[in-house]
Amino acid sequence: MPDIPLWSWQLIGALILNGFVQMAAVGAFAARIAGVSTKRIAISISLFSLFATASRLANMFYAPLLGTISDRTGNLVTAAIHAGSATLAAPQVAQFEFQLRLIVFAGTIGTLVGAMFLPTFEYLFVRGIGSFQRLDSVPNALMRMFDPRVLSDVVHSFRFPRPAHWSQYKLASVPAKLLFWNTVLYAVYSIGVVAAVYASVREPALARTATLLSGIVNGIGTVAFTLFVDPTAANIVDSAVHGKRTIEDVRSMVFWLTVTMVLGTLLSQLLLYPATLVIDVAARLVHR
Repeated sequence: MPDIPLWSWQLIGALILNGFVQMAAVGAFAARIAGVSTKRIAISISLFSLFATASRLANMFYAPLLGTISDRTGNLVTAAIHAGSATLAAPQVAQFEFQLRLIVFAGTIGTLVGAMFLPTFEYLFVRGIGSFQRLDSVPNALMRMFDPRVLSDVVHSFRFPRPAHWSQYKLASVPAKLLFWNTVLYAVYSIGVVAAVYASVREPALARTATLLSGIVNGIGTVAFTLFVDPTAANIVDSAVHGKRTIEDVRSMVFWLTVTMVLGTLLSQLLLYPATLVIDVAARLVHR
């Protein structure tokens, strides 16, 4: 049975892209702070969509790379089954699971990197809102980012979040349900596609069915976001705009959302195998 190397350019690419996706998700939080500080909520939401678009574009490349890695292991498992001994491929399946866990962990690293750049993201959003108001064009506002003077200003404005300031982010000002459901959201979103791909390798005969069942896991995250996370976060931002809350409350919300996002991506490591089993069972039920 041929061995599949642990490292490949596809795996490295998937690690980088998943890290970027999670970093962009953290950066999008800064749009809420910029919207409150500039009193331009609608524009900040529009600019937020740029981060969402960049994340989706990254996913367009990330998914095929993950598919290539799974195809290699899946083909080996299929060959082992045809040879009458699926156990021959067990070491490669275990290695594939490790690769998937590396990809999920890269998302955790991306989240931490995004957290370090949060002040810079906020600064970029504030500048972006100002540029859009002057130019009345998102493409022109984006092109301003390539102006050497703007790039220099952004570089000089960079600063790491200071641990001494963390005590300013009051946990009491953020609803507990928001933090709980945000943890759930990122715990399941981090492994929805990954668990489906893992299930497809474990059950090669049901590979296509399993791959298309990632929505079973992601659906939990979608419900959490739609019913609990987004409305509650939006309410806090609106309250700050109308003077019922302070901008520090919004900063506290963003800080603790980022913390729970990191916790969620770490928790997803524990959920990967159970989620894979759920998809395995669902694939068998659908296939009957």
